[in-house]
Amino acid sequence: MKFFTKEVKIALVAIAAIIVLFIGMQFLKGMSLFSSNDVYYVCFDDVSGVSASSPVYANGYRVGVVKSIDYDYDHPDRIMVAVDLDPEVKLHEGTRAEIVSDFLGNVKLELRFGPADARLLSKGDTISGGLQAGLMSKAADMLPQVEQLLPKVDSILSGINALVADPALSGTMHNAQQLTASLNSTAQQLSRLTAQLSRDVPTMMSKASGVLTNTETLTGNLAQIDLDATMKKVDATLANVQQMTAALSNPKGTAGLLLNDAQLYNNINSTMRSVDSLLVDFKNHPRRYINVSVFGKKDK
Repeated sequence: MKFFTKEVKIALVAIAAIIVLFIGMQFLKGMSLFSSNDVYYVCFDDVSGVSASSPVYANGYRVGVVKSIDYDYDHPDRIMVAVDLDPEVKLHEGTRAEIVSDFLGNVKLELRFGPADARLLSKGDTISGGLQAGLMSKAADMLPQVEQLLPKVDSILSGINALVADPALSGTMHNAQQLTASLNSTAQQLSRLTAQLSRDVPTMMSKASGVLTNTETLTGNLAQIDLDATMKKVDATLANVQQMTAALSNPKGTAGLLLNDAQLYNNINSTMRSVDSLLVDFKNHPRRYINVSVFGKKDK
């Protein structure tokens, strides 16, 4: 009887397909059936999110994979996780593993190495594990504070709604629009003033240049004046004035007598009054002083 019948061949193909499928699934999980990696154990009290085939990283580099998870029913706080690590990874005492999760929900183990001078661990040794205080845990810790803050936020929003509904705000906005229009008008006036200044400034500068030229000419003319000769003339004039002042002040001189002799002053006043009386009498009786006779008769 022939052994490799059609049914046997189909069964062998099915078995081979199952084996290939299993190996492929293990490969996709990151695990290898023929791996020579070192196995270590991590003790957790909570393995939320961790499963077989979860990756293991060291400083952001993948160095292994979770091989299995064993739950100790006698000691619920001791969950042993077997990790398959690259043989090149060396663990020292003090090394621990932390469960890290990101915003997308992906979970991994992150190795935190102990001191390099500590004792080197052997294959199959156990290290401690725990949860990393990441952003999600910090956000969870902040939830009570956020809950306390919500009433205040609601009160602030109510105040903002009341402010928006206040008619005074509409008036303020209207005034702001008017102010903006005034500012635009002022800006336009300043623009026109600037344009006018741009036209007038060259003319003003040319006039100023002419004034400066005249000033320079005047300065040149002043520089050409013989200042010493002029000062000598001024000194001579002042000397003459001093001499004349001294002559007027001298009581023995003619001018001094005229200015300082009181009797002469009184005589001159008396003479002037007499002359004034004579002129008045002459005006009133001119025939006393002019003798005119047509027929030879004298009028007294």
